[in-house]
Parts: sequence; structure tokens; C-alpha cells
Amino acid sequence: MEDQWLAWAKRLSALADTGLHYCHDKFDRERYEEIAEIATSMMAVLGEIPIGRVNLALGDGEGHVTPKIDVRAAIIDDGKILLVKEKMDGRWTMPGGYAEIGLSAAENTVKEVWEEAGVTVAVKRLYAIRHKAKHAYPADVLDFYKLFFLCERLDSAPLDPGHEVHDAAYFSPAELPPLSESRVIARDIFDAFDFHADPQRAALID
Repeated sequence: MEDQWLAWAKRLSALADTGLHYCHDKFDRERYEEIAEIATSMMAVLGEIPIGRVNLALGDGEGHVTPKIDVRAAIIDDGKILLVKEKMDGRWTMPGGYAEIGLSAAENTVKEVWEEAGVTVAVKRLYAIRHKAKHAYPADVLDFYKLFFLCERLDSAPLDPGHEVHDAAYFSPAELPPLSESRVIARDIFDAFDFHADPQRAALID
């Protein structure tokens, strides 16, 4: 669960950026800019992150600020789940990533699996929508909705890890490798097996 002070700082940052997008009065702009600077400083201190990195993560702050969307694919075969090894931290995660403009959530998921594992899948079912800040992921200066899908392989081609990952392999839930917990936690994987075993189960939605 996210620290409450960090949650407040992120909310202040979003309100300030949204206010800057809509306001026209120069004095209001100055106030929103000051609030944005304070919020950024708070996030840097609370997350022990240099302000420059916080600003880079937040981007230009233009427009009405909304959560980012992350999609993840659960591909289960013969009691094992497909994971990919991230280059950034050398740890393992379910295939997925940022949702891109112009593609549906399912299309983004299929694209990520192909790019990271080299296999073709079809999205069969949504099993969870999680607000990242409400679960046991590491603290993040950005706000995320994480969408988890059960997928089915459409080919029998060998795994072919893409340039963004080091490796791709199947793992049983009892023998999971070190996880890239900013992307996926063990609960996400255990839930995938539970939903795979029970097609009638209702999706988990925060």
C-alpha cells in the first residue's frame, strides 16, 4: 500500500498540472506552478529520488492529468506461466507494458507479448484491474491502473525474446524466479492461476 503522504503529493501534482492546463489568469498560473514545485519536492523527498528524475517521470504536465495504463498478459500452459526477464533490473515479469495510443487494451496486450516473447496470443478474459498505489508494488511517482488479462497462445513457435528483454521462459507458481515488482507481484501471478482454473469467477476490480 502506498504511503499516504506520497499519495497526497501525487494528487497535488495532478491538480496543479490540470489547473495549469485550464487556467488563464497569470496569478492563478503562478500559484499552480508553486504548488507543482512543492508537490515535486515532496515526491522527491518521500521517494528518495532526485528531483530531476521526478520531473522526467512526470513529463511536461500538459493537459488534464490522468492515471497511466499498464497491461499484462497471463499465458498459462501445462501448469506454468510465461514470464520475461527485464533488461532494466534483471528480474522477471509477465509480458506487458504501457498501453499505447490508438490501440485497444487487448491489442496492446497482444502487441507486448509478441514483442517480448515472440509468440502470438489472443486475449480471452480480463481478470483484474488494479490501482497500483493500493497494492504491494514499490512506490511510484506516477499513478497507474494495471490491467491483467488471461491469454491463449495461437501458435506453437519456440519462445523468441525481443530486444527489450533478456529471456523468456515458463515457471510453475511454486518455483517463481525473482520478480520485477514494480511491474508484477506474486499475487498477480497466483490470481492468474486461480482465474484460469475457474472460468466463471468475476474479475477483481479496485
